[in-house]
Amino acid sequence: MLQNIGIPGLILIVMLALIIFGPSKLPEIGRAFGSTLREFKQSTKGIMDDNHDKDK
Repeated sequence: MLQNIGIPGLILIVMLALIIFGPSKLPEIGRAFGSTLREFKQSTKGIMDDNHDKDK
């Protein structure tokens, strides 16, 4: 899905985010998105490890 965006699409998304949220809110949104993504990866890894342990 995200493979088809390309550089122009990415620039457009960043510009829209700047217009909508403003430059002062973007670092907060980026940190929140990063921590959410990190938690999702950790929980997914935990689920995969649990399933792998059950298979043995």
